[in-house]
Order: sequence, then C-alpha cells, then structure tokens
Amino acid sequence: MTQHYNVQIQSSILDIPIDQWQQLDIKGNPFVSYFFLAALEKNDCLETWGWQPRFITLLDKNQKLVAALPMYLKDNSYGEFVFDWAWADAYSRQGLKYYPKLVVAVPYTPATGPRLLTHQQHDPEKLRTGLIEAALAYAKSIQVSSLHYLFTTEAETNQLEQTGLLRRSGCQFHWQNNHYSSFDDFLATLSSKKRKQIRKERRDVLAADLEIELLHGKDTTSQHWAVFHQFYVSTFRRKSGYATLTKAFFEDLAQSMPDQVILVLAKHNGEYVAGTFNLLGVDTLYGRHWGCSQTFSGLHFELCYYQLIAYCIEHGIKRFEAGAQGEHKLSRGFLPTTTWSAHWLAHPEFSKVIAEFLQHEQKGIQDYIDVLGEHSPFKK
Repeated sequence: MTQHYNVQIQSSILDIPIDQWQQLDIKGNPFVSYFFLAALEKNDCLETWGWQPRFITLLDKNQKLVAALPMYLKDNSYGEFVFDWAWADAYSRQGLKYYPKLVVAVPYTPATGPRLLTHQQHDPEKLRTGLIEAALAYAKSIQVSSLHYLFTTEAETNQLEQTGLLRRSGCQFHWQNNHYSSFDDFLATLSSKKRKQIRKERRDVLAADLEIELLHGKDTTSQHWAVFHQFYVSTFRRKSGYATLTKAFFEDLAQSMPDQVILVLAKHNGEYVAGTFNLLGVDTLYGRHWGCSQTFSGLHFELCYYQLIAYCIEHGIKRFEAGAQGEHKLSRGFLPTTTWSAHWLAHPEFSKVIAEFLQHEQKGIQDYIDVLGEHSPFKK
C-alpha cells in the first residue's frame, strides 16, 4: 500500500508545513492539532524526558502531505498513562532490552483521539492502512522491541487489531451532557444522596469566600500563567512524577489556541490559590492539570468538575473528560468509559504471553466497568 506514497520520517513537526497539517482530519481534537504538538517541541517539554519525535508522513506525487502519524521514540514509559512497566521488567529479567520502543501518542495526554490522521479529500481507508504499514516497517527497520498506539479511537483500534496488533482496554470516567438546561437540571437527575453531596461541596466553597475566574486563553496574561505554573509544579512536588510542561508551553497555547484554552482560577483575599488548565475540542472539554497553594474544602471538585460541567451545559458541549483514573468522579456524574490501545511486540514469545495477559486483563476491565455501572449516581 505504501508504494503509492512517498513515506518520510520527520524528527520534528516543525519540518512539516503547518498549512498542510491543518488540512488533515483531526476530528476537532485539540491534542493532535499542529499548535499543541509544536508547542511541546518548541518549549522544551519532550526530549529532556525521553520523547524523540519520529512522525510518519505520507506524501502524494506532488509531495503534499496526505497523512501523518504522531510517533515518538522512547527510552522510558513516563507520561504515557498506558502502563507497561511490568512488560519492561519482564524483558529485563530475560536479559532482553525493552527500550527503545516506539509510541504513537500525544505526550502526557491520556485522552482518546485520532492517531491515524488523513487528508479529507483522499481515500482515508487507504491512507490509514498506509500509515500502519509504514510505522510497522520503520519499527522493524530500527529494531525496536515494540510499537504502541495509545488512546486510539474505537474504529482505529479495530483496524489495528485486524492488522495483527494486540488490543488493550482501560477505563476512564466521562461526563455526558444530556441536553441539560442548567446545573440544577443536571443535579435533578442524580440520586438524593449524590445531589446533597455536591450541593454541600459547592456551599463550602462559597462559605470560604473564594472568587472563581474562568478565562479563555485570549483573556490570560503572563501573570496568570506564572501563577498557574507554580500550582502545576506544586502538584508533582506533593505527589510524584515530574513537571514536564514549561510555563512557556502554556503561554504558547494561550496564544496559538486562544479560544480552546480554558483556565479556571480561584482567589482568596485577593491572591490566587488554585487553578485548572483545560482544552476545548469541537464537542468535548478536556480537563488536564490542577494545582493549588492552599487547601479549601470542596475547592478541587469546584474547579476540576463543577465549574466545567456548568460551562459545558451553558455552551452545549456534549462531553467532559476529566483525565485518567479517579473513582471519586463516579459520584459526581462521571460514568465509566472504555479506552483503548494497540500493541505490536517484535519478540514472538513475549507477544504470545502478553496476548494471553491482555485477554484476562480485558475481562477484568469489563467486570470492573459492570460493577461500577451498578453504582451509578443517577436516579434508577
């Protein structure tokens, strides 16, 4: 299939013409936009942490971009949110190298979205097949241990599985806008216990005399990002991991994607004390990062969930994805939702063992989702 196109491997998205990338069908997903991926590269968020761009591109006979795959060469598994540390450990115990590997993903972003990006005026099925073949050929040519597609759409996952990759399932919690007219309309659909819980949490925020600001990127200043970045860094200091995103990265997005960036900040006695960073797609709002300098009862839920649910209702946004994991989201109206990834492993025996593991894991994930479904916060 790839013989019909000129396959190129780009070590930077900045080497791809922006106008040609913008003609690819990204399904309104902000994370595979040129601006988001370029901001990661330009603002020192990638190679320091082991992400080396290796974008697959397909060019037509006129050397115009018709398809692309955001791919990275990795020497670790940090920032992926589809956990394969145990796989790497198993390789190591057998004296084999798991790294480097190739990952088709958006760095640090556990959000489902298109990965096989195709031009809208060409045959998308043929182009997706070409991308899959080109990525696998490249993986074999540089002799990596494996190739991983993370947070793929269901349709892409099905196609990848049909070409021989191993399907893996996960679970997140997403909020759906069922044509609510107001936040109270949404609350009315919840059980009495959950409704009272949310109202109490919101009252606690009001009682603390906190002032909430919701700003789009175009309304933010360098001061806002300086304050928010301190909050962002503080989260990693308190918990674990690394603050990989720079202040310049956030400022870049505020300028390049001004209508899609949403910053929610809280003030107390005239000083900012907490904030969340979010990105808006065509019909989905994505909650991404949170941090604070002081702790107030209910403030995390107010900034991370309730303010943004209210925003979705007001603006007719269909879905709100508030990030990875978090069973506590269930009682606040977020229901369990399946996520997917797809995997190719060069070593035949390890591929067989992992395939068996994934079958058991997938059953466990489905059982988990079924059990959670029995504890829905909504009225029966």
